[in-house]
Amino acid sequence: QVQLAESGGGLVQAGGSLRLSCAASGRTGRSAAMGWFRQAPGKEREIVAAINWSGGDTRYADSVKGRFTISRDNTRNTVYLQMNSLKPEDTAVYYCAAATLYGSTFDANDYAYWGQGTQVTVSS
Repeated sequence: QVQLAESGGGLVQAGGSLRLSCAASGRTGRSAAMGWFRQAPGKEREIVAAINWSGGDTRYADSVKGRFTISRDNTRNTVYLQMNSLKPEDTAVYYCAAATLYGSTFDANDYAYWGQGTQVTVSS
């Protein structure tokens, strides 16, 4: 089993920045692909960003491209999501997830382990 714990959420004004962290523990073994998802009230969960096992390949949803950056530090078993130029529509609970693959993936079915989520609220 792999446990994931997100941190770094909070309340920020539009245009501001936040950095989310996701620490993995348990049977992490060889690093797997990771992703950040979000779910806003009344909306379906959507993927925001994904990264492969080494950090050399990243993908982003069009809505965050150019504003968010996903990265990882495998020595710390931690994945990050740097969020800049935040907008009110970025308000959501953000979840990190660990995939069963090594390559980056936007398919939610490829993710087997999920964190509890961290709230991000962007005020206008």
